[in-house]
Amino acid sequence: MNAYASSSAMTARPVDGGHPSTAYFSTGAGEKKRKPMLEAVDSRLRLVVCWGFALAVIGLTQLPALLAALALAGFAAMAARLKRAATLRHMVAFDGFMLFVLLFLPFTVPGEVVFSLNGVSASREGLLHAAGILLRSNAVMLMILALLGSMEPVELGHAMARLRLPAKFVHLFLFTVRYIEVLGREYRRLRVAMKARGFRVRCNPHTWRSIGYLFGMLLVRSIERAERILAAMRCRGFQGRFHSLTEVKTMDRRDYAFTGLSVVAGGALIALEYW
Repeated sequence: MNAYASSSAMTARPVDGGHPSTAYFSTGAGEKKRKPMLEAVDSRLRLVVCWGFALAVIGLTQLPALLAALALAGFAAMAARLKRAATLRHMVAFDGFMLFVLLFLPFTVPGEVVFSLNGVSASREGLLHAAGILLRSNAVMLMILALLGSMEPVELGHAMARLRLPAKFVHLFLFTVRYIEVLGREYRRLRVAMKARGFRVRCNPHTWRSIGYLFGMLLVRSIERAERILAAMRCRGFQGRFHSLTEVKTMDRRDYAFTGLSVVAGGALIALEYW
């Protein structure tokens, strides 16, 4: 048996009150109960393909290849049947951050002047560079949501473990998923306590000092909670290993078909890059 968390163990109620996160794919009552096509593909294969896609897209520079990569990620999102509202919300938040970062890029890259703003010139090369970064990041983000975001966290942990990723990294990932909501509740409790004492956020030294104390206290309480969780797990016989009760899935026709399509798609992106 693999030495990592079983689905029943990791989806159960955590020792100290946390709960696992939900998947991104759509399972609404009005929809058919047919499983998404990508859900039948081996999780290890999806993880490897996602990693390979990210590496390939990072190396792309030509606009047609980047547009094709974004379209390919969109097809993957449709195959995974992602929730439209949740996916759009994540992409808008991600693009908002990216646009803020890339806003000044056209004005800092030298090249052919396209337009000027208050005496500062924007170059064509800077605009193309910013567009390339935006397309590249959106393609990778959308593919991650399609291939990995539609997995349960435990399934993703199994995939990482069976691909021989470091055990400590897998444990850290699984425990983070389980207890991130616990830390969120602790943060909200501290904020309520600050508001009850009359604290209001303002732009002054007292506010910044209080926020520093807030995060320091959150860190201290997180360490204390982690020690309690570890003591509770040791009382239950934990010795640093999670034993999987599920059998390793064998490759079938869907997996081979997915592998073939992934290789063809990757080859097409490389061909567009060097066309």
